[in-house]
Amino acid sequence: MVAAPFMVATTAQAEGEKYILVSHAPDSDSWWNTIKNGIALAGDQMGVEVEYRNPPTGDLADMARIIDQAAASGPNGIITTLADFDVLSGPIKAAVDQGINVIIMNSGTAEQTREVGALMFVGQPEYDAGYAAGLRAKGDGVGSFVCVNHVISNTVVAERCRGFADGLGIELGDSMIDAGQDPAEIKNRVIAHLNANPDLDAVLTLGPTSADPTILALEEMGLAGDIYFGTFDLGENIVKGIKSGIIEWGIDQQPFLQAYLPVVILANYDRYGVLPGNNINSGPGFVTADGLEKVEEFAGEFR
Repeated sequence: MVAAPFMVATTAQAEGEKYILVSHAPDSDSWWNTIKNGIALAGDQMGVEVEYRNPPTGDLADMARIIDQAAASGPNGIITTLADFDVLSGPIKAAVDQGINVIIMNSGTAEQTREVGALMFVGQPEYDAGYAAGLRAKGDGVGSFVCVNHVISNTVVAERCRGFADGLGIELGDSMIDAGQDPAEIKNRVIAHLNANPDLDAVLTLGPTSADPTILALEEMGLAGDIYFGTFDLGENIVKGIKSGIIEWGIDQQPFLQAYLPVVILANYDRYGVLPGNNINSGPGFVTADGLEKVEEFAGEFR
């Protein structure tokens, strides 16, 4: 009796699949290096061409033009942040109308994703993450705070501050300050606000851009390790701050997954017509001093 030959499955792959990721991040924001690594690794593993584009200064009008240019180049799919619905929804809808598959990542909401006609959202529900952080801080005895917002134009990110206030059970009011992007100015504004409000219990920052200068501000004021300090996102100085006890926790939204998963999803959708039925929440996850081993190993690369 002759055994039937073993059949080897082959991968159905279109020629020249290309996916473009467009972010709102300026060149100066190193947090997005993990995003770049995520899309590059996914491209290698899936055997597709990937490209990262962004406005060098973070200008959202420039980003809108980049989305238009990306769509005009005829990629199989576009992965983009939705940092400002009013500015970016038009170009995204236009890309969808051209027949380009779009996934929203990092910035935006599930509702906005549906409105622009994108396939799905991969990211962290910002209000929910802020609310969870607020509940945690309330349990630690926090009753007042300042939110150091370095991306005031990104209304979705501001939901972190609002969620935190609601988790504490207080009004946000004037607890959120516009810190800007310049590290020296952020440091000065944090110092000025804390000097004007010496009874505040906590400081909340929204990423390395605001966290790093805030660490310096607290050290200069002699408050490092004494005032409750939580932050969104991770970075080298944030990890050091958690390890030293200056920062209570960092909220990891897992940016690697925000870039990696959309490439995998789009490639499989193009090849096989399969698509997850729901949006994917990449965070939040709290990183504390007790769980830093993997974070330290891959900080700035995949974490």
